[in-house]
Amino acid sequence: MATALRLPIIDLSSPDKISNSQSIRQACLEHGFFYVKNHGIDEELMEMVFSESNKFFCLPLEEKILLLRRDLLGYTPLYAEKLDPSSSSKGDSKESFYFGSLEGTLAQRHPNQWPSEDLLPLWRQTMECYYKNVLSVGRKLLCLIALALNLDENFFKQVGALNEPAAVVRLLHYPGELNLANEETYGASAHSDYGMITLLATDGVPGLQVCRDKSKRPRVWEDVPGINGAFVVNIGDMMERWTNGLFRSTLHRVMPVGKERYSVRYSFE
Repeated sequence: MATALRLPIIDLSSPDKISNSQSIRQACLEHGFFYVKNHGIDEELMEMVFSESNKFFCLPLEEKILLLRRDLLGYTPLYAEKLDPSSSSKGDSKESFYFGSLEGTLAQRHPNQWPSEDLLPLWRQTMECYYKNVLSVGRKLLCLIALALNLDENFFKQVGALNEPAAVVRLLHYPGELNLANEETYGASAHSDYGMITLLATDGVPGLQVCRDKSKRPRVWEDVPGINGAFVVNIGDMMERWTNGLFRSTLHRVMPVGKERYSVRYSFE
């Protein structure tokens, strides 16, 4: 059984930016993961996002297939993805829905797909509201990350990294029992994220694990339990490269726990 990893908790409402940035720096040097609480996202909005996500994934497959992923955005069915190509599984046991930029060049180039308002009348406005709110949280976090790198807190804004951020939201649904007792099974097989940072909201069901040393054999996996109302934040490959490997983009995965699981992944890419 994996042990639980103790991660720092960053209070985004704290005026002490220096203390927060120092905690982030230590977390990013050691394992690339930390929690963020008091981020300003209304609890009612969070509940609505999970409720609307549940409603979509409960639709018949023939309805969801109408929104099949194109231009990187839309629906991906169960087993359609395998994040670890070396895995012997037939695919990751999850289904997902991607949506991205709401305005600007990226929105025109890669338009979002949305479920019919006849089926889910509150879905689009809920997801657009969430997108805008978490975008603001991510910008605050990137200011703290800049301080953690001993840079000016507006560094990422000054170099244009936030002019038109390619943020993508990924709604995720992991089924419960799959009856695959004799097969290698992962909710999401081992991978690192390829963007700047990822903010993950979960429904409290466990399963997320990290491997701090991907070169070690056998790999040692540690659980990352959810904290009610907090985001789990991790560094992506782009940030690792930008920092010349100082901040770590850590290998992680989601293991099935025999219980249905929902999460919402917001990635700054």
